[in-house]
Amino acid sequence: MFIVTGGAGLIGSLVVWKLNREGIDDILVVDHLGTSDKWKNLAPLKFSDYLEKDVFRTMVRDNAFAGKKIDGIFHLGACSSTTERDATYLIDNNFRYTAELATFAVERQIKMIYASSCATYGDGSCGYRDDENEIEKLRPLNMYGYSKQLFDLWAKRRNLFDRLIGCKFSNVYGPNEAHKNEMRSVVLRAYEQITSTGKMKLFRSYRNDYADGEQKRDFLYVKDAVNMLWFLFNSPKAAGLYNIGSGKAETWNHLVTAAFHALGKPVDIEYIDMPESLRDRYQYYTCAEMDKLYALGFDQAVLSLDDAVADYLQNHLMTGKRPGDE
Repeated sequence: MFIVTGGAGLIGSLVVWKLNREGIDDILVVDHLGTSDKWKNLAPLKFSDYLEKDVFRTMVRDNAFAGKKIDGIFHLGACSSTTERDATYLIDNNFRYTAELATFAVERQIKMIYASSCATYGDGSCGYRDDENEIEKLRPLNMYGYSKQLFDLWAKRRNLFDRLIGCKFSNVYGPNEAHKNEMRSVVLRAYEQITSTGKMKLFRSYRNDYADGEQKRDFLYVKDAVNMLWFLFNSPKAAGLYNIGSGKAETWNHLVTAAFHALGKPVDIEYIDMPESLRDRYQYYTCAEMDKLYALGFDQAVLSLDDAVADYLQNHLMTGKRPGDE
């Protein structure tokens, strides 16, 4: 049995989709569905059981899985909102929950992949290297990034990086993200705005070295992300932290232009003021260093930004199909 936490979310549901494509459906999906539409992400997928997050955490604490063969854990459940201000909630949900599950996995010698984040790199002044020896130097810009950093530090101080795989995800986008509300990707926002108004709004730049819309991010299509996760799970030498990104820094203008082209619409971008509350916490450049993953043997080319955006818009958003509907 595989356990996928956050299994109804963007990356988690695509991991279940990937497992299904590998012929695996003995999967325990863990999530918190609440009143959201995340359940729709699960509808096309095959899995053996579903548990709410709080029930699952209690079962882990009570040793309810004793004697159950668990082939692997993909721990992708977290609050990913970079604007979340409830630090107590983030510490419990993103740090403590992960520590509980890591302890469970290590004690039972179960391979566990967990979601860290490139948000731990902060403003990038310390670089974007997935090096366990440098994580103490990092200074995240928001509480979300810090909650992820806390677990990375916890794992290192307990010498667990030889038994855990942490994935520092870049800006992942793709099908099954509509439930993320304000954390929806700019690709999805572009689809919504372009189809309704014919134009797309982007934040102005507040630095002289970046023109409007020329701020850069490492964007990664979710289908490429799960290919990287599956490679790491199957690699006997994989251990420690790995960046999960495209390894390319692309501008917001390029991203949005790709959306206009995929929709067959003329490019019309409007630059708007950024809220003052975000200006001192805004990342103008991110680019994951991918040498570590490729040195391990990963050799699959990721989709170009234009091709990935076209696949997302044309084969999912415009058709209403989710992964698994194929």
